[in-house]
Formats: sequence, structure tokens, C-alpha cells
Amino acid sequence: MHNELISYIDKEHLFNTKDVILLTVSGGVDSVVMCELFYSAGLPFAIAHCNFQLRATESDEDELFVKQLASHYNVPFHHTRFETEAFAKKNKFSTQVAARELRYEWFEKIRIQHRYHFIATAHHQGDIIETFFINLIRGTGISGLRSIVPKQGKIIRPLLFAAKKDILAYAEKNKINYREDSSNVSDKYLRNKIRHHLIPVLNEFSPVAESSILHSIENLREAEFIYKQTIESIRLKICKKKGNAVLIAIPELQKLNPVSTYLYELLKPYGFNTSTASAILKNFKAESGKQFFSSTHRLVKDRSMLILEPIESSTIPNEFTIGADQNEFKTQELELLFHITTRGLEAGIAVSTDLAAIDLDKLNFPLTVRKWKTGDTFYPLGMKGKKKLSDFFIDNKLSLPEKENTWLLCSGEKIVWVIGMRLDERFKISRTTKSILLVQRK
Repeated sequence: MHNELISYIDKEHLFNTKDVILLTVSGGVDSVVMCELFYSAGLPFAIAHCNFQLRATESDEDELFVKQLASHYNVPFHHTRFETEAFAKKNKFSTQVAARELRYEWFEKIRIQHRYHFIATAHHQGDIIETFFINLIRGTGISGLRSIVPKQGKIIRPLLFAAKKDILAYAEKNKINYREDSSNVSDKYLRNKIRHHLIPVLNEFSPVAESSILHSIENLREAEFIYKQTIESIRLKICKKKGNAVLIAIPELQKLNPVSTYLYELLKPYGFNTSTASAILKNFKAESGKQFFSSTHRLVKDRSMLILEPIESSTIPNEFTIGADQNEFKTQELELLFHITTRGLEAGIAVSTDLAAIDLDKLNFPLTVRKWKTGDTFYPLGMKGKKKLSDFFIDNKLSLPEKENTWLLCSGEKIVWVIGMRLDERFKISRTTKSILLVQRK
């Protein structure tokens, strides 16, 4: 069987045979056989074991067994204990989800700390079929239907070539001791119900049911590869990067069919689910400014664009002071240069959107640089009357993120310059101007 292991590692390009692999070992037959196969094949490895403290003394006995196993193979042994039930309760997870979150985070920590190349789990062909039905029952896309894959990031599954009966036969033939997990016989979990009840019924319909299902899953895996290539080609066509934002052109998106599937796939990398994608789709004709959130990103529906931005917990203040002797101002979002001159500019003219010419004598220092807020008003250059800044934004067709990223240069309570957009009429230079403050946005 170790020859089949080597062949599978080579076929799926799992790792270099000189790489050191962290084997995740529960003490059950699958993971113990994985250890024996690695050992007999001469592959370097270490062992990691998690005690979830869910089965009283049985969990402790599993831990001791795996520790002795590591000693038998003379390989490094890493182990930890989790307060799984407390973690699940605190985070409102099921016990299974809590255990998964805890163990994979810890495995990766150990892998990095000890410079192991990959983390190996002992999933086999039965797990592929069970996961397929779990995902099918819960509702899934093509990625869920292709079930467990041989390699995912730093996680590898070198036993996916083997059926459970092959693993048991190998253990019996080689007189390999292992631990029986009492929870495996319970029908408390959906996976066990599928294993104990659904799979046997399918095998009654056809003696080759499991091999047929595995063949279909392999077809789905190949189809997913083509599917993803199509999605990525569409992504390159209609998604554009602008700073930290991603812009998706709504008119181009609406030409696609089925648009709901394309939209979901385009948004999935940013944490959006199918229900949120459907809600966004229903709001295509809504007013600009409608917002949707995932755990990591915000999407704003603008006139002809969907604007995606990461949600950042910024500690940068929204207001700064500028002293009379200051010639530079810089944050992550904004950089300004200040220069005083007495010549060179014609009255009433701002050189460009990024350069403002201001009558120095009309300013009261220190100046303020701040974000705009509701109720702000100013006198746009070239106009006699006062205008709400919110109306000015509407007139200039600013999206919500653009509004939020607009900064103001103020003198006292008065807006001097909507930075990068418009000077205030009250602070323009004239024939009577003696000194000019040039403010340049870099």
C-alpha cells in the first residue's frame, strides 16, 4: 500500500518526498495507518495530536496512545488540549465546528513554528463521498459538490486514494493497533447518519455505487477547473482595481447569463454569500449609496458601478491641525505641501484640482484638515451663494466611498478648500492680495 501512497503523492503533486510533513493523528485507524505508511515509505514526518476533552478519560487515553506512537517511530510529537465546549459556547459554534477551528489554527501554528512543509490529514475515499452528500443536503455550488480535494494550501490528504476497507485490511494484515472513537458509532452527527444509513442503501441499489459516485465527483472536480477559468476571465474583463477598491461595471455584469451566478462567484472571494449576492442583484435599480457587508468587505451600489472596499478598523483620526510655520502634512490617506509666495498668480484662479491658491491674510491659524460631515456648507469658487457640501457631492456625482474619502482644509469653522475639488470663494486671491498660500495635494 505504501507504493500506492508514493504513486498518489506523485500524481497529485502533493509534496517533495524530502519535505517534512506534520501528520495529524487522532489515534484512529485512518491516521495510525497513515503514520505506518509514511514510515514504511521512508517519508520524513512529525506527529500532532489534539485533545478536545470531549470524551472524559477516553480522550486522555487517545493522547497517551499517540504519544507512545510518536515514540515508537522516533519522531517529534506535538500535542495540545482545548476547552472545546467552552470555546463553542462563547463563539456560538457547534462542537464540530469549534473543534475544526481550534485544530486547524493550531496545526498551522505548529507548522510555521517548526518549519514543516505541509499538514497531512487522514481523509480517505469514504470521507469524499460523505462530504459530497453533506454539502448536497445543505445546498452548495460546484465547489461543494467536488467535495474534498487532495491539496488545499498547506493541507494535504495523502490517503484519498484508499477506501476504508483497504485501510482496515492493511491494519489487520500488519497487526497495527489503533484506538476506536466511541463517537463514530453515534448517529448524533449528520456524517455518521450518512455513513451508517445512506451509503448502505445506495450499495443495495448497486454494488459499484461508491466507485460510481467517486468517478462523478472526479468529473465535477475537472468541471470546476474549467468553471473557475471562465469566472476568472470574466473577472478580468469587468472588474477594475482603483486603489484599495474593486469596481464592477453593472452594465457589463447585466449582460451575463446567469447573472446571479456570475455575481456570486465574483463576490465570493470577498466573503459575500449567495443570499447577499441576490439582495445586491435586486437593488441594481435602487438609488446610489445602498450598502452591503461581508465580514471583511463593504459593497456600495453606485450609479453604474459596484464598489468593493475592505473594512478597515482604522485608528487614524479624522481631524488634524496645521501650524503657520508648517510646510508639509502627511497621513496614509493624504499628503499636502504648503508654500507662501507673493507673486505669480492671477486673481481668482486655482492652478488645478490639486493646487489651491489662497489669500494668506484671510486665514486664521492654526488651520484644520478634516473629513467632511453632515451639515457642512461652503461658497464654491465662482458662485455667490452658499451650498451644502452634500449637494455639491451630488452635483459632481461622487460615490459614497469618494464622499467618505474627501478631506477639507478649514480656517476656524469655515471651509477653505474641498481638497482636490473646489476652493471656497471667500478665500480666493484678488488684486489686493499681498501674500499667497499655495497648498498642493501630492
